[in-house]
Amino acid sequence: MATTRTPNMTDYAAERAAFRWPRPERFNFARDVIDRWAADPTKLAMLHLDPSGAERRVTFRELQRRSTQVANALRGLGIGTGERVFLMLPRVVEWWETLLGVLRMGAVGMPGTVLLTEKDIVYRSGLAEASAVVTDAAGASKFDAVRDQCPSVRHFILVGGEQRDGWQRYEDLLARASDRDSGETTRADDMALVYFTSGTVGYPKMVLHTQASYGIGHVITGKYWLDLQPDDLHWNLSDTGWAKAAWSSFFGPWIQGAALFVQDARGKFDPRGTLETLARYPITTLCAPPTVYRMLVLEDLARYKAPALRHCVGAGEPLNPEVIAAWREGTGHTIRDGYGQTETVLLCGNFPPLEVRPGSMGKPSPGFDVSIIDDDARELPAGKEGDIAVRVQPERPLGMFVEYWRNPEATAAAHRGTWYITGDRAIKDEDGYFWFVGRADDVILSASYRIGPFEVESALVEHPAVAEAAVVGTPDEIRGQNVKAFVILAPGYQPSEALAGELQEHVKRVTAPYKYPREIEFVTELPKTISGKIRRVELRQRELAKKKGAQGKGAFSPE
Repeated sequence: MATTRTPNMTDYAAERAAFRWPRPERFNFARDVIDRWAADPTKLAMLHLDPSGAERRVTFRELQRRSTQVANALRGLGIGTGERVFLMLPRVVEWWETLLGVLRMGAVGMPGTVLLTEKDIVYRSGLAEASAVVTDAAGASKFDAVRDQCPSVRHFILVGGEQRDGWQRYEDLLARASDRDSGETTRADDMALVYFTSGTVGYPKMVLHTQASYGIGHVITGKYWLDLQPDDLHWNLSDTGWAKAAWSSFFGPWIQGAALFVQDARGKFDPRGTLETLARYPITTLCAPPTVYRMLVLEDLARYKAPALRHCVGAGEPLNPEVIAAWREGTGHTIRDGYGQTETVLLCGNFPPLEVRPGSMGKPSPGFDVSIIDDDARELPAGKEGDIAVRVQPERPLGMFVEYWRNPEATAAAHRGTWYITGDRAIKDEDGYFWFVGRADDVILSASYRIGPFEVESALVEHPAVAEAAVVGTPDEIRGQNVKAFVILAPGYQPSEALAGELQEHVKRVTAPYKYPREIEFVTELPKTISGKIRRVELRQRELAKKKGAQGKGAFSPE
């Protein structure tokens, strides 16, 4: 069994009451955090496994040296403060080195997942006016295909592989660069990161963060939610292009001096391999999206022992209560769900001293005034559904984005009175726990009922025949909308009208009769964003196109 220790937070109310945000005038994550841990030349920053399984131990001292070389190399190319560097790499050590180097020199990191298409590359590099791109051979092929459509990009830097026409090799640049830090620092409010929203609705927007908003703000994530200390080895199963990597594979753990466990696994997710890795390495803390946990609990968890594991969290989308129960039964650990956005750090969480109420997002983080408000920016009482909002006036908390960069209309639309509106809806109970209802634009209106898709999806996933589900509203002449479920079946089950009826009755029992899916379509895959979130907007658009001028179909519609 893992060694137990006192959590960083032992009294939730006292911690919230005492917490105050630091307000430094100048801050630089590379210098003020990484270089501090690098004072111990042996302190581990990362245990990295390449695709072949070969291990590499990276110290904070090495990261200090290499990121300084990156910073000096970029300066040598003429890249200046505030210029955007497009970073598109898998889980290779160079991703961490480069992002640290960009932060160190005061440029602006622009991470993107390796799953970006050529169209995505043109859109992002054009909107942000990126000056440089750092990628591998696979990414270079994509960029070369659209190079003439990316006029702002002046420098193309290749990580790994052979020499490529029009590209400068990363290692060659670093070999010529000094490892002596310039000593120049950055202001706390200098631009540091541009992330793109996941595109759950509409086109992705640019989310702008400063040196302090993530560099200091993620103390909430690392200290209180991940519950990390300097002797921990933390594994986050996140793609480098998603803001969750910044949360849990960069800022949060390293603020606490914890080491990262990084597995550069390519290809399809392997649940059994993941459980075997947890058993083989001294991983103490695990962060994974609900989709991963849903796949893991389908395995025989009793076969795998993770003796060092002591703390598990989930984020990215709400976590189904039945998954929490299955994981606890199989591993002895409770998954502590957390809530936040690309625009924020952790806003709500099931912190260690709190009782976990399965299905709840937990309670607001220290340093944040989070509430449920109505359309007139008034706080709602317990039990009333409304918009999840964060108070940003008279003083904006650290950990919040500055704006949707170059999109003042979207920025204005996300604020109501003294509040930032997350775009998510929830209910707060009498004890202060928040319960997710759904995206504001995902809520289904059926016969005057407001139905959150997550509750129906959660009920469906509780049935043994369902591996994954997505629920949307589909047009109906009588009710306005019907609830429709798209269902991926678990192994061993086949689509049938009888099974569809069984699932409908199951949802009626678990939730309420009016919430059951009147239509069920069995599918083999669901449309998702590049960060793994279900694109309900795409499913809604399909349904709207399908049903224009036509009557609704029956309950069972095979793919």
